[in-house]
Amino acid sequence: MSKEQVFLLPDVGEGLTEAEILQWAVQVGDSVEINQVIVEVETAKAAVELPSPYAGVVGTLHAKEGETLPVGKPLITVLNDVSGTPDVTEPPATDAASAPDREALLVGYGPQEGSGRRRRRRPGVPPTNQPTASTPLQAPAVAPAPEAAPAPATERTAAKPPVRKLAKDLGVDITVVTPTGPGATVTRDDVRRAAEAELVAAEPPKLGTPATPATAAETRIPIRGVRKHTAAAMVASAFTAPHVTEFMTVDVTATMRLRDTVAARREFRELRVTPLLFVARALLLALRNTPEANASWDEPAQEIVLKHYVNLGIAAATGRGLIVPNIKHADRMSLRELAEALAALTSTARDGRTTPQSMMDGTITITNVGVFGVDTGTPILNPGEAAILAVGAIRRTPWVVTDASGTETIEPRWVTQLALSFDHRLVDGQQGSQLLADLGAFLHDPGLAML
Repeated sequence: MSKEQVFLLPDVGEGLTEAEILQWAVQVGDSVEINQVIVEVETAKAAVELPSPYAGVVGTLHAKEGETLPVGKPLITVLNDVSGTPDVTEPPATDAASAPDREALLVGYGPQEGSGRRRRRRPGVPPTNQPTASTPLQAPAVAPAPEAAPAPATERTAAKPPVRKLAKDLGVDITVVTPTGPGATVTRDDVRRAAEAELVAAEPPKLGTPATPATAAETRIPIRGVRKHTAAAMVASAFTAPHVTEFMTVDVTATMRLRDTVAARREFRELRVTPLLFVARALLLALRNTPEANASWDEPAQEIVLKHYVNLGIAAATGRGLIVPNIKHADRMSLRELAEALAALTSTARDGRTTPQSMMDGTITITNVGVFGVDTGTPILNPGEAAILAVGAIRRTPWVVTDASGTETIEPRWVTQLALSFDHRLVDGQQGSQLLADLGAFLHDPGLAML
């Protein structure tokens, strides 16, 4: 007989309540092994691939691609053929460390111990959408034919989550796109070419009929996933924490010279040394004088929670929307370690591989609006944090320079604008001003960090 094992959608991040099914990696009737990726889902924080905790044959997929499923609801049913074998109690869940080849992404969920051996589907039993009890097989009157090979699992097209999202938005079936990327992966250009080919192949509209329906003047996009979470978080932050934003224009010429010096050093030659690295370092130093900006407001307990560590958030724009992964214990890092962490964070976000854990427990955030050529802004606090810093574009600007004798001259200098928003419940005006002034002083004269 077949034993049904139902895998419920787990909480893939602390406190998440639902996830959208992006793409199934298996179909009904496929054989699956323990730890085999079965589905890619998108939560309010990230896209995550879920491995199967069971081995057997897929009996039912309980949701279609594009559907949103609540946490705790059935996701997939796996049939385990136990006929002719003794009953075996369900093995206990393994610790995350027992699966070294896979990073633990899920909260309260891990694959089960046991053989990773693929179990064959019994020949002659067609796959169905609903699990059914198997019927006994009669002995054949003639010599049996060789056992048929099990149906192979559907091969999954290699493509990064942002590329899959683009294909979904353009209505392109990614499984038929010809890959040109490294390792036969599908790239954004591959998807765009496929979309253009479909447009060319499409039948032109008949004479006298509109090329597009009237409704094409508007596009309605469902609010879900990262966008839904970001919208809710920003509204909650804007109407919960009383925001104050202060601005400062800073001559960062000395920091730009330091950047050039550091980038030329042997231990930094393989790293991308950007001005953001020095802004992050300066903020970490400035927080030592204003720890109130590295705190949170606990409303139920009516307490202010001062954090004795800094998990530095870096706002990143991705194909799925704005995310804020953070660098854990950034205050304990050397300059090189911080540069490596920033590079890894940026690369992971760009590739759509940011995990929910990397976006949890942030304490303060930097948003680098300067990369878009923007001079400044009024950033909204990341919920649960007391401050956020916006860094504007660094430009060559005429600047009044005063020498040691008091003589003033106008010189071209590297100049940027800083905008610091803070929660006025946690940080008063003097403290917020002190933090911004210290930050600006470190960027104007990095030698002050030596004092």
